[in-house]
Amino acid sequence: IRDRNLAGEFIREGVAAPDFELVKTDLTPLRLSDLKGRRVVLNIFPSLDTGVCAASVRRFNKLAASLPDTVVVAVSKDLPFAHARFCTTEGIENVVPASDFRASGFDGAYGVLMADGPLAGLLARAVVVIDKAGRVVYTELVPEITEEPDYDKAVEAVKAN
Repeated sequence: IRDRNLAGEFIREGVAAPDFELVKTDLTPLRLSDLKGRRVVLNIFPSLDTGVCAASVRRFNKLAASLPDTVVVAVSKDLPFAHARFCTTEGIENVVPASDFRASGFDGAYGVLMADGPLAGLLARAVVVIDKAGRVVYTELVPEITEEPDYDKAVEAVKAN
């Protein structure tokens, strides 16, 4: 999939998920390799400070509680401090918030960097599900930034893998 607003190609199902290094709220690194042996749901979005993004984190927080051997990672370029504040305020306990503010290459490896428009430089709204073997088994690039992802399809992909 090539979207006119993305700086690169959105990751495809069937490929090995590229390792990444994001920053957790305690400023320590979170690498995909740290999550080996578990299923991973990447909930990728522009900013916690928008209603749809906040709603997706809340929804995945609820869903994560019922998905064994699964880690849900909320990824944006918000600073780790904003992630910590949001999760504390909202009671988010089942999602691992991770910041891509250090420009580690995550946005390019997964093809989620918005290249133009008012949100240029932020991450597009997307969901990527990675199985226990580290393969991408489901992707959704949400076509309209104001829409929420298809939670049911993401959960189906987790349960099927």
